[in-house]
Amino acid sequence: MPGMNIEVVVADDQELVRAGFRMILDAQSGIEVVGEAADGVECVELASRLRPQVVLVDIRMPRLDGLEVTRQLAGPGVAEPLNVVVITTFDQDNYVRTALRNGACGFLLKDATPALLVEAVHAAARGGALVSPAVTVRLLKRLEQAELGAVSAGLEAVGLSARELDIVRLIAVGRTNQEICDELFLSLSTVKTYLGRVQSKIAARNRVEIAAWAWEHGAVRPGR
Repeated sequence: MPGMNIEVVVADDQELVRAGFRMILDAQSGIEVVGEAADGVECVELASRLRPQVVLVDIRMPRLDGLEVTRQLAGPGVAEPLNVVVITTFDQDNYVRTALRNGACGFLLKDATPALLVEAVHAAARGGALVSPAVTVRLLKRLEQAELGAVSAGLEAVGLSARELDIVRLIAVGRTNQEICDELFLSLSTVKTYLGRVQSKIAARNRVEIAAWAWEHGAVRPGR
């Protein structure tokens, strides 16, 4: 609702890191850190009780790691998923893929700027997504190894049209709906219609899952 704060729960096993995130976020008008957790089990319990708009989760935590926390709070089959942003020191590709499959709506590295952290919280709260540009570049570079024949077969199997594929590729590199409109000369309602069709065809719940699908199936290649 307008005028209400975005409530955030921060989970990290390092007290200094939690304090830093709290300082950055609480300094923003319209954002409030309502809870902190030092391990994964505590995070799941706290987030389930408080139901914040956004949960910031570290990957390596005691008792339950951030990937499993993400699955329990936002994964497939969760009746009322929360918006989870994974933020970590480690940018290993398998972490990124697992986090996205487990329902994360954002993935940031701890060396991200405060502005990017705030942007990720705002994006998650409004149902959008943000993946660190550094992570996106890494994933796109890996696609240089993809076999073009296998990629083409995989894309044909889901029945995406050429225009739908154009939109998938733009989402995968972080374009907003308005930027897609401007680049493809389409109206906003048309872009939203295409997005609905894409989500249905590839069984994606949101923009992050569309981007993850694009990366995994080689729909985006460096140099586009």
